[in-house]
Amino acid sequence: MEFVDPIKDIKYISAIKKELRNNSQRDVLLFVFGINTGIRVSDLLSLKVSHVWDGKSMKEFLYIKDGKGKETKAFFLNNSIKQELESYLHQHDLRDSDYLFKSKKDNLPISRQQAYRIIHNAARKVGVEGKVGTHTLRKTFGYHAYRKGIAISILMFIYNHHTPGDTLRYIGIDKEDKKLVKVDVNL
Repeated sequence: MEFVDPIKDIKYISAIKKELRNNSQRDVLLFVFGINTGIRVSDLLSLKVSHVWDGKSMKEFLYIKDGKGKETKAFFLNNSIKQELESYLHQHDLRDSDYLFKSKKDNLPISRQQAYRIIHNAARKVGVEGKVGTHTLRKTFGYHAYRKGIAISILMFIYNHHTPGDTLRYIGIDKEDKKLVKVDVNL
C-alpha cells in the first residue's frame, strides 16, 4: 500500500465537497463520512442504510466492528454527516437492506478502486498536492481531530495504534510542526 497524506487545508476540503456535489450526492456523503469519522473505506463500503437510519431519523452513533479491531466501536454521526445523509436519502429510494454507497450498476457497494478514483480525481481537480487515496479520509479526520484538541489516546484507540508516535506520524504531525492545538471548551 502506498503512503498517502491527510488534507490539512480546510479550503481544499470545502472545494472537494463542492466538486463531488457537482457529480453525485453519494460521493459527497462518502467523503464527508470518511473525514468526520475516521472509519476505514472498506468498513464504510460495507455499510447498509439500516446501519445509519432507523426508518424515521438518523442514528446518533454507528456501531461497527472495525475491520482490523477486535471490538465493536461507536462512531458519532455529526451534523455534517446528517446533512449529507438526509440529502442523499431524499434523492434516492433506498431500502434498509441496500448498501449506503451503492453502485449505479448493481445492488452491490462501489468498489475500493471506485472509491479511490472518486477521492483522488476530486482532489486533483481542486489542486490538492501530495499523495491522495482512500486512506486520506481517515488521516484527514485524525489530523483535524488532533488539531481541535482530541486527545492522542482517543485517536490511538480509533486507529488501533500502540504508541502516540505511531498515531502522530500516521496523521501527518511531525516534531517540527509547531501549530497550536485548539482546546475549545466552549461552555
